[in-house]
Amino acid sequence: MPDDETQTQTLNRGAAVRTPTGPQALRLSGAAEAPAPWLLRLIAVGLVLAALNLRPAITSLGALLEEVRDGLHMSGSVAGVLTSVPPLCFAVFGVMAPRLARRFGAGAVVCAGMAAIAAGLVIRPYIGSTAGFLAASALALMGIAVSNILMPVIVKRWFPDRVGTMTGLYSMALALGTALAAAVTVPLTSAMGGSWQSGLAVWAVLAALAVLPWIVLVRDTTPAPGTPAPDRSASGQASPPADAPALRITRSRTAWGLACFFGLQATAAYITMGWMPQIFRDAGVSAGTAGVLLAVTMAMGVPLAFVIPRVAGRLKQQGPIVVVLGLCGLIGYGGLYLAPAAGAWVWAVLLGVANCAFPLALTMIGMRSRTGAGVVRLSAFAQSTGYLLSIPGPLLVGVLYQHSGGWGLPIALMAGLMIPQMVAGVLAGRDRTVEDEC
Repeated sequence: MPDDETQTQTLNRGAAVRTPTGPQALRLSGAAEAPAPWLLRLIAVGLVLAALNLRPAITSLGALLEEVRDGLHMSGSVAGVLTSVPPLCFAVFGVMAPRLARRFGAGAVVCAGMAAIAAGLVIRPYIGSTAGFLAASALALMGIAVSNILMPVIVKRWFPDRVGTMTGLYSMALALGTALAAAVTVPLTSAMGGSWQSGLAVWAVLAALAVLPWIVLVRDTTPAPGTPAPDRSASGQASPPADAPALRITRSRTAWGLACFFGLQATAAYITMGWMPQIFRDAGVSAGTAGVLLAVTMAMGVPLAFVIPRVAGRLKQQGPIVVVLGLCGLIGYGGLYLAPAAGAWVWAVLLGVANCAFPLALTMIGMRSRTGAGVVRLSAFAQSTGYLLSIPGPLLVGVLYQHSGGWGLPIALMAGLMIPQMVAGVLAGRDRTVEDEC
């Protein structure tokens, strides 16, 4: 009988000769210090495709909101509720993401999220009632919510030395998907016979495509390189390591500042996506042009969502970037109030720059914690709390619009919210981590 040392040497030689592939390689890559290059490329592709699907469910609806309101006989207040559904779902379902990721693996959760988006987008236009439309929208938004939370987590775990670059990459893809849906939904609807149902349902194809790269990661429950291996319960499910630090995230001023910053920028973003086309249409701009203007606003995030995280990652404090973005928003809202049609393209560009507070917030989530576990908790707390704070904004805009008969008060509200957004962003952008405060 060979001794233990001889057996170990034999196994090591065999492991060096046989290069594992498929699920075996996936499992080993999670345990090794350096993951397989193919796995990193697959994760990068998956991040981009997932990000492309995180906003079309919302901006495609914004472009056709008037047609949907007429088709489902919605009042302005009910439409305001509809535009508040995204942040509500992100707040409610986002809380579930860390627990689901620990139990099933982040890849499996994102894969299920993309499938939920596809299913919701197919179902909602044809369900025939406002309640059903809201329920199917919630299904799609649930998939978006869990994916929203896990994007910074996946970047931090698999690309710890390239947080700014990878955040910029998927933020750029997110902005591209947002702009694409805003720009082509109306032309696509016209090309498909003018049916708003078809114009909304077509985006399910992109979501179905995004499922594919994550299928390979469904069975992966191993930690990423550099993170502690999880313990296994009797049922075989992963559980957090016993020595994981117990962060009390609610004690951190930085976490609260980041949550408020995230919530206020989300308020501005969902008001813009849900109502900006209608503002331009009420000012005399055609439906097609209003959709393109929204696309311009969203498209500003394509280059800037890549540049801003890289710049922010090199700075110790991100407050100056927060202030610049906020000032662009204030000028844009002022122009939207004074001359919505005459300066429409300028205001669309400025508001697009202001909306790049989103990739900045995601970058700060990755920078404000030293550990992967900290990023998971900070991402869940900041995004879920932030989206919860953002719920009243779009609803209030709809109520103010219906009862005031114009856009003066809603635009004043949007501009006023920029001030606390800048204050919270400066607080969140200080050079410190949540571990220092918890």
